[in-house]
Amino acid sequence: MTHHHINYIEMAACDLAKTEHFFSRVFNWQFEHFGPDYRAFSSSGLAGGFYKSELRACTKLGSALVVIYSVNLEQSLQDVELAGGEICEAIFSFPGGRRFHFIEPSGNELAVWSDL
Repeated sequence: MTHHHINYIEMAACDLAKTEHFFSRVFNWQFEHFGPDYRAFSSSGLAGGFYKSELRACTKLGSALVVIYSVNLEQSLQDVELAGGEICEAIFSFPGGRRFHFIEPSGNELAVWSDL
């Protein structure tokens, strides 16, 4: 294992079941339950977990932004919406690619980007 690299991220979730269902359906993440208040995820490129909390991650409040890569940005946007996610920033261009931001069922803001 490389010394001093990011290998795990934890995020708050007020509704663990809805959050797990959303990320499983849209991004095909795999989940493992560790008691009633924690769910670890894998198959995401970076391992992590959701812990039970009423708090939410939002960039306007200074939160870090988790950004997911996609080879088909429009399809990812459609999948997010179909699974109950809310688009909070439509697709826009930036140096190096395009992306959109969304709110998942527990209220956390994330983004999806593509260099295509």
